[in-house]
Amino acid sequence: MSIYKKVAAVERVFDGLQKEISTFQAQSSLKCLTGCGKCCTKSDLSATILEFLPLAYHLYKTDKAEEMLAKMDEESESTVCHLFNPLVVGAGSGFCGNYKYRGLICRLFGYAASRDKNGQKKLVTCQLIKADQPVPYQTTVGAISDGTMAVPMMYDYQSQLMGIDWELGSKFYPVNTAIRKAVEMVLFYYQFRGRRAS
Repeated sequence: MSIYKKVAAVERVFDGLQKEISTFQAQSSLKCLTGCGKCCTKSDLSATILEFLPLAYHLYKTDKAEEMLAKMDEESESTVCHLFNPLVVGAGSGFCGNYKYRGLICRLFGYAASRDKNGQKKLVTCQLIKADQPVPYQTTVGAISDGTMAVPMMYDYQSQLMGIDWELGSKFYPVNTAIRKAVEMVLFYYQFRGRRAS
């Protein structure tokens, strides 16, 4: 499968996820705090190459792939996601510099669930949302538990990506490594192909 077809397939998964998350947000009333980028500054974020192929392809098509690699070289010691734009350096407030092309983990966190050791659905969200919105949070947790509220499942969406490309969708790297590998893969793929769409 060509890079272009993989990108299109990943974007279809992301589109389906966005619809499910929008429904969940409307039902739960949960939302991220304005200007908060705390989760983006975590040093242990991991991701797959596949979830960042749409970003890499976009950077290639807009002639910004080499610029991204150069920026990553300059900030090679940073463990904060290279897409994060802080409002105040070191404060944890800010926004994604390429929100449309963010990875799967960025889309899921806060608005998805995983299963605990007993097979029960458990909402995966941050302490800030729990503290800032205690009533909607508790109501949502109860509704998920009793089955009256649907919630996107992390494993389901990870599985969909693995179905597109097992190798690229199942191996996890630190987020910046995943971004770099995705950009390098797209650049290498098109090095001898030119700017064709596939």
